[in-house]
Amino acid sequence: MIIPIFGYGEPVLRQVGEEISADYPNLLAIIANMYDTMYNAFGVGLAAPQVGFAIRLFIIDTAPFSDSDNLTKDEQDQLKNFKQTFINAKMLTEEGDEWSFNEGCLSIPDVREDVYRKERITIEYYDENFNKKSEVFDGLIARVIQHEYDHIEGVLFTDKISMLKKTLIKKKLQNIMDGKAFPDYRMKFANKKGR
Repeated sequence: MIIPIFGYGEPVLRQVGEEISADYPNLLAIIANMYDTMYNAFGVGLAAPQVGFAIRLFIIDTAPFSDSDNLTKDEQDQLKNFKQTFINAKMLTEEGDEWSFNEGCLSIPDVREDVYRKERITIEYYDENFNKKSEVFDGLIARVIQHEYDHIEGVLFTDKISMLKKTLIKKKLQNIMDGKAFPDYRMKFANKKGR
């Protein structure tokens, strides 16, 4: 089931997510709804706070990134086949050189900015069956995980850009809060009733 994505300014996007247990109410339905919602919005990741749940849960499917001509065949295959649910994730390390990538966010439609992140991460998490995992990721997969992990920490990609760039996008952010953004998917806006 497709559910509304909460837009910039919604308080839940600034909350640090709570850890959950395997018996969290309707967990598998929430995960399924998140995948439906993410695919409907043509996203590559979605965190529970973006759909109104202040819990430590996010999902990723990097297949849309696999079409890039700038990638090797191995990189394309890796991105095409990476689909994962992360529950109670804990970032253990972020290392390597910082690199820039133009990021966007389903909660902040029509805003994209270059963000610097470390190239490699080690993360501990539970999958949707509550199997505990600890894995190392790098490149675009690491970046998407870092972006979604930030969501469960109450951090948005716009927090990681310069003051000048923040000033330049201030009106766009206000428009999102006021419901004056018109993405091709359902949203819930901070200052607007309905939709």
